[in-house]
Order: sequence, then structure tokens, then C-alpha cells
Amino acid sequence: MARDGMGAMEMASQVQRETTLRDGPGRDLGLEAYSKLKDAIEDGIIVPGTRVTETDLSERFEMSRTPIREAIYRLESEGLLSHEPRRGLVVTQPDHQMIVELYTMREALEGTAARLAAQHASEAELITLAEINGLEPTLFEEPRALSRLNRRFHSMIYMSAHNRYLLKSLENMASTIALLPTMLDLPGRPAEAHAEHRTVLEAIVSRDAGDAEAAARDHIRSAGRRRVDLLSQAVHG
Repeated sequence: MARDGMGAMEMASQVQRETTLRDGPGRDLGLEAYSKLKDAIEDGIIVPGTRVTETDLSERFEMSRTPIREAIYRLESEGLLSHEPRRGLVVTQPDHQMIVELYTMREALEGTAARLAAQHASEAELITLAEINGLEPTLFEEPRALSRLNRRFHSMIYMSAHNRYLLKSLENMASTIALLPTMLDLPGRPAEAHAEHRTVLEAIVSRDAGDAEAAARDHIRSAGRRRVDLLSQAVHG
């Protein structure tokens, strides 16, 4: 994770490559299958509404059905997979109400995380946040890599809050957010999100808890409005 203070170049390399796990005697195939399937959903390779089966996933990831079954069970419990009548298991398709509820909660939780980060973040964590933010413009033309870096920025704020219960809530919420396609491929959105991140970062570095919370809430509110607008266009367009 970024928390260990890795250098900017190393971090850039990491976010640009697919997640891989090493073979070895300690290899956890269930965890590997879970990571691969979740990454495929987060990266938009397997999109919401897609029907999935153990056989198809086993062939896609070149793994036996037992670890695939474990991954499916875990992702079902997280809400990323669900059963639909006459279709079977599918990647969950968020609806309008789900998105509104998600962003309402996300605004509250991430605002709190930013406020606590301004109060408790270590110097190493502040440096890492600044490095991540500084890398963002280099990936404006690579939405998938930028999306991973975006998740790293938010995760770093979560950890910098130093509140285990808040972190657990945010991690659970992040699983649902993974169902939503990135908006960082929309014209102008990468620069807009980068500027919003910069505002949050500056408040955290300044140890201004009130401004950090307000900036984080504004950022999530902005993303939520854009998300709802996109959904409305898809429904009525």
C-alpha cells in the first residue's frame, strides 16, 4: 500500500499494471480468484448486469472451480454479485436509488475521514498523499490506471484517519462503489477531480479539519451529481 512511503516512480509503475499474485506454497487460490474477479469488476472488464458462471470464470482466469466458487460466495456477501430471476448470477446493476443512497453515505463518511486525517495523519502519510496527487496529471489519458490511482488516494485518506471502525465502514462501501464505472474517462473530469483532490490535500496538510471535511464533502457531492446525471441520460437518452 501507499502507506509505506513508496517513491513516486514505483507507485506509478504499480498502478499501471494488473494485480498479480505470486505462485508458491503459501498461495491462497480463493483469495487470488477473489482479487482477480473483483479487479475485473472494478476495472470495468466485467460490467454490471453481466451474467457470470463458475465455468466461464474458471476458463477466464484459468483456475479450478473451487476457488472460483469461494470468490463468488465472498463477492455475493459484499453485494457485488446477485441473483436475478431467469438469469442467474450477475454483476449487480446499481439503480438510481442505490446511487443516491451510496453517495449520501459516502459524503458523510469521507468527510469524516478527511477531518480526522487532518488531525491524525503522519508526515509520511501526508507525503504519500502529495505524491499520489502529483502523479494524477501523468495519467489523464489513461482512465483505467488513473482510476486505480484515484482509489489509492481515497484509501490513503481512509487510513490516515486512524479510526479502525470508520476504515471498516469505508472499505465496505468501497466494494459497492466498485460496481460503478469510472467517470475519469469523461471529458474534463480527470482535471476536475485532480483539482478537487488538491483542495482536500491542502486542507489536510494545513491541519485544517473543518476545511478538509468541507472539501471532501464537496468532492463527493460533485461526483454524485455527475453520476446521477449520467444515469438519467442513459435512461432518457
